[in-house]
Amino acid sequence: MKELLFEHITSVREQAPLVQNITNYVVMNNTANALLAVGASPIMAHAHPEMQSMQAICQALVINIGTLDEYWVESMILAVAAANQNNKPWILDPVGAGATAYRDEVLSELLALKPTAIRGNASEILALAKHNTTATKGVDSTSSSLEAIEAAQFLNKEYGALVVISGAVDIVVSEESVDQLKNGDALMTKITGMGCSATAILAAFIAVIPNKKEAALAATSLMAVAGELAAKSSQGPGSLQMHLLDKLHSITKEEYINTVKILD
Repeated sequence: MKELLFEHITSVREQAPLVQNITNYVVMNNTANALLAVGASPIMAHAHPEMQSMQAICQALVINIGTLDEYWVESMILAVAAANQNNKPWILDPVGAGATAYRDEVLSELLALKPTAIRGNASEILALAKHNTTATKGVDSTSSSLEAIEAAQFLNKEYGALVVISGAVDIVVSEESVDQLKNGDALMTKITGMGCSATAILAAFIAVIPNKKEAALAATSLMAVAGELAAKSSQGPGSLQMHLLDKLHSITKEEYINTVKILD
């Protein structure tokens, strides 16, 4: 499996998918750089008149609700409609799910449009499945990823979406299995937008790799492994950002296979 996942990492580098991001403005730069580092091409576009034509040229779409407003919500709906019309995958990042009624209303509308995949922390996945509405602290999780497996399975069954739960253990929930990965470093939680970058990378992999579960395992493990390796030569969150981008760009097969931990 490790060899196969690294083959997928190589495939993204070779095929360089174009990924449209309607994401929050706190993390646009981080997200774009992460996509470039793994070999994909980012485009940040949310103007209503170009949503249809943008999805005609992109291979995947990221919808990240971190900084909502009415104009951007309409952009999201238009972009998702175009993605569905063109049979392009789209990934939902439900940032801050459960924090406000408005945020949950928008998420309900987006879920009805059937995302290809959902990626969030445990509190967000729990809130999205309406298992609780009090576990979100801003955009940080107050629950462990293991607590959200049942909620993720509900979302997978209800909407047909692959679900990735981020945490100390990253979990990929698909129709056929629940897979767990244990990599990363605690220092990664001190940098804003790590999860948002992971979502964008997930979109790039799903754009290229037909098997969604394998795409999610490759994308999620790459982000975590790169962060774990980068932390070894970092003095704090500032230098970690630099080393993480370098490692996403240059990670070798040997480094990846020797570091990645797929739990039984």
